[in-house]
Amino acid sequence: MPYSRPFGIEFNHCDPAGIVFYPRYLEMVNHMAENFFADVVGHGYAQMIADGNGCPTVRLEVDFRAPSRLGERLTLTLRVTAVGRSSLDLTVAGRGPADDLRFRAAKRIVWIGPDKRAAPWPDRIRDRLTESIEEDDG
Repeated sequence: MPYSRPFGIEFNHCDPAGIVFYPRYLEMVNHMAENFFADVVGHGYAQMIADGNGCPTVRLEVDFRAPSRLGERLTLTLRVTAVGRSSLDLTVAGRGPADDLRFRAAKRIVWIGPDKRAAPWPDRIRDRLTESIEEDDG
């Protein structure tokens, strides 16, 4: 099942023309990954860091389809598409109030251990990630 959250476009997300400044979409993608780990996986970024672990982004590709404007409410949806030994592939799509696609990002993160090198996912986390895999709707 996809993981979705509403996201309101605020002044701090926008350029002087009142549309989302493109790097802010990357923050939205990270927002979704961070909240997915806390809400669905049950192992948030704060716990990862406290344990000396982490999951940095190693690949990121974004398609920008239409501008988003100050005051709009987007729906952000994260889908897990693949789980590797230490990697996770996911997509995040942002849709406007009329369900129109505003952006779509493909992201790969890697689990790292205290030595800051790629390490296998802990079994409990891998199980939750694997349960979340689904086809990407493009």
